[in-house]
Amino acid sequence: MGIVLRDSTFKQLRDFVYEKTGIYIPDSKKYLVESRLTKRVLERNLNTFEEYLYLIQSNTDSNELLRLYDAITTNETFFFREPRQFDVLVKHIVPRIMQKQKTVKIWSAACSTGEEPYTIRMLLIENMFDTVEVIASDISESALESARNGVYGSYSVRNVPEFYLRKYFKNSGQSYELDEVVKKGVRFVNVNLVDEKRMRFMHDMDVIFCRNVLIYFGEGAKQKALSLLYGCLKPGGFLFIGSSESLHNATRAFKPVIIDGVIVYQRE
Repeated sequence: MGIVLRDSTFKQLRDFVYEKTGIYIPDSKKYLVESRLTKRVLERNLNTFEEYLYLIQSNTDSNELLRLYDAITTNETFFFREPRQFDVLVKHIVPRIMQKQKTVKIWSAACSTGEEPYTIRMLLIENMFDTVEVIASDISESALESARNGVYGSYSVRNVPEFYLRKYFKNSGQSYELDEVVKKGVRFVNVNLVDEKRMRFMHDMDVIFCRNVLIYFGEGAKQKALSLLYGCLKPGGFLFIGSSESLHNATRAFKPVIIDGVIVYQRE
């Protein structure tokens, strides 16, 4: 008989995750939480999910919280995802900002295993934007570690144009290793998007990418994260969200602008 995650314990665990991260786990994902966390319960020599819940609630082991976040986060991403947004970034937004200032700060929030910020970095190199800083963050430490390694499978690189694939990746047959010149151009940090203390460090950003992330947040947490992201942007700064997402019912703080057919949100 395996370890069983009872409905009542699942709801307590879900509430705990929501309070800490803003991520809402629907009932339909209970099986996923159970399968991902069973291994962790056994590794800690615990007998029940109730014991595991007590362990994380007691907050005596911050590393265990990181392991929990690793287990419940979704790392679905790939290079050159929603490429029209990247075109707008390098053809319109970065040049516009550089007319006013020498350096530009771009933040890829909830970057998962690094495909988004590395895509940005490659495009900046190709367009000879040498004074642009790229910072990337995620709540999952294992995702960040994978990002820093910069080694990817064929699924991640399936949309990479042939020119970029040949120039910036080394194909070993089994995997694709990213060139060091790209890797060293991105700084990775662990940031929880609803943690006010951590978010204070991410200030004076010119551009923020926070794409296909807020869809996992509850409404209250989504509004809080957007408020904190707003505070991280310079006046006039730009926020990219997923092309299928909208801020219409979440906040009126950002002004939607259309650039080359792409909707971008701007802090006024």
